[in-house]
Formats: sequence, structure tokens, C-alpha cells
Amino acid sequence: DGGMEAVMKKRMLGTIEVGAIGMGCMGFSHAHGDPAPREECIKMMRTAHELGVTLYDTADAYGNGHNEILVGEALKPIRAEVVILTKFNPEKDPLNDPDASLADQIEKRLDASLRRLDTDVVDIYMCHRIPEGVPIEETAEAMSSFIKKGKIRSWAMSRADADQIERGNAIAPVSVIQNEFSMMERSPLTDGTLEACAKHGIGFTPYMPLASGFLSGQFKPGMTYKNDDIHRTSTWFTDENLKRNQPVLTMIDKLASEKNATYSQIALAYLMHKYDRLVPIPGMYEMRFVKENIRAAEIELTAEDMQFIDSTLDSLTIYGDCKEDKVYALGDMLKEEGYVIGKSWENK
Repeated sequence: DGGMEAVMKKRMLGTIEVGAIGMGCMGFSHAHGDPAPREECIKMMRTAHELGVTLYDTADAYGNGHNEILVGEALKPIRAEVVILTKFNPEKDPLNDPDASLADQIEKRLDASLRRLDTDVVDIYMCHRIPEGVPIEETAEAMSSFIKKGKIRSWAMSRADADQIERGNAIAPVSVIQNEFSMMERSPLTDGTLEACAKHGIGFTPYMPLASGFLSGQFKPGMTYKNDDIHRTSTWFTDENLKRNQPVLTMIDKLASEKNATYSQIALAYLMHKYDRLVPIPGMYEMRFVKENIRAAEIELTAEDMQFIDSTLDSLTIYGDCKEDKVYALGDMLKEEGYVIGKSWENK
């Protein structure tokens, strides 16, 4: 095929075989400034597939449904060759209808996602948050019923703790857990979640695997951000914290030079070496990042390299974060500024 790079290797995400690196699609609609034009986003998703990506991650909350429409359109011609992971968000849109069962309320959202994605089945259907005040067993039962109906192939959870993974999995096998995990946030190594996944062979897709891009080394003090861009509110990106967290990048730089790799490739390879059923889903909002991130699957890190990374991180204090409150703070800023997410992609 005339000079196309070798296609990326495959990896097991739990029991589902996918390309070793997945694509996080959120930024095509939301939280990364002004998205690229629609046609360009579609082209990036299709090019990623040509290079071996088969896992695409979206959610009903990204751009208020716009992201699912975009992803559905991009993947339509290759639908049979890809795995779509989408989510319903019970926080943004609470499951509190007293006249409808939990299963009916979730199914209504699932049906809406299927319509937007223009597909008749979702491969991995995920609770974007664990529904508050609902026993996880009940959610698992509902998900199990959608599998039986053929509307979804498997179910998954985001922001789940080890206990929820155990209890949910006991009712209906969980396919994937999606919690925050990166060199800046290593809690899955100590909170029992990665251990629970390993025990049951459950897949893991870390969100923010590059810490919203901090680990790429591209962000410098004095940079400014506008519109729907999470870097405005995430405290990793204050001038002071960019300076205080510099030792993390110095450590990555040493390995990047040794391996002839980019910072992002080292940061993704680190996660992949931590668990063999883990598939990162970095956002890739420019064609150069699509090509760069996919090559992370080729980076070999030795036991010594991993030891060097962990002992360095153990010795450092990480300043700042990108937790939920930062996302809400951005939403409030946009309201105040009169910025409507829908407008940014409407006319493109």
C-alpha cells in the first residue's frame, strides 16, 4: 500500500481484541478550545483506523450529543471493523423519574445514543459515573438486559471503585473500567481498581492518560487559553504549577532521548506496561498527534525503566489536578461568557 507505515499491533482490552492504542474522541466536540472543522475530524478518525485504531471512545455528554453524531458519521463506512465505546451520564441527566424503572430510564438514553451513532448496537456501553443512590447490582441487571436484547455487546463503568467492580462483575461480567490514570495520577495502582481488573481479566482504558496534554511537554508558563478549553481551569496548567511539576518532564525527557521517542509516547507506554489489558485512549486533535500517539505501541520499556519512572514519581509532589470541579468551573465560565458549545461546530 505504498509506504503506509506498518499497522499497529493488537491488544486485548479485557476479552475484546482492539488496536493497541484507542482514540478518545471528546476533543472533536468539547473541552479543547475550538474544535477542528467537521470534515477534518472525520478524516482524522478514518486515518487512525487505516493506521490500526479500532477502539473509539465517545459519550452522550460530549458536546451534548454532537460527538456521537460525528463519531457515527466517521465510522459508518467501517462500522463492522471498529469497536464503539459510548457512555450515559447520570450526573448531567439524573435517573430520577419516579414513574419509570432504572432499566427503562437508561434504555431511553441508550436508544438516543444508538440513533445519534446511527448504529444498531453499541460494543461497550459505559456508566460515565456510577449512578448515585442506586445499588450497582441494579445497574448491572439493567445492562445485562440490554445485552440480551442485542442493543449492546458489553457493559462498563467509569470512576468505579474496587468494591463496585467486584459487585457489578458478579451480576454481569464487566468488560472495561475507565478511571483516571497517568504519571500525574497513579491511584489505580494503589486503590485496588487495577488489581480487581487483573483478577477478573477486565479491560482498562485510562482517561486523561497524558494528563490533558501536560505530559506531552508542549505546555509552557505564560500560555493563554480561550473558549471551551479545560486548560483554563485545570490547575496543572497554572504558571506556578507548570514550573513546580517540571521534574516529571525532566524524567520523561531522559527516557525519550534514550528511546528516540516523544514525551507522549513514553507516557502512554508507561501505562501499557503496567497492565497487559490496558488500552489508552488519548485525544488526537491534529493529524500529527494521530500518527505520533499510535507509535506509542512500539515503545519498549524495561523493568529498570519502569522502576526509574516510579521511583522518580514517588519522590515528587504533583501539584494541581483536573478533577470534576475544574470541569464544572469551565462550564460556569462559558455560561458567563455566553459561549455555546453547539455553536462551535454548528456551521462547520
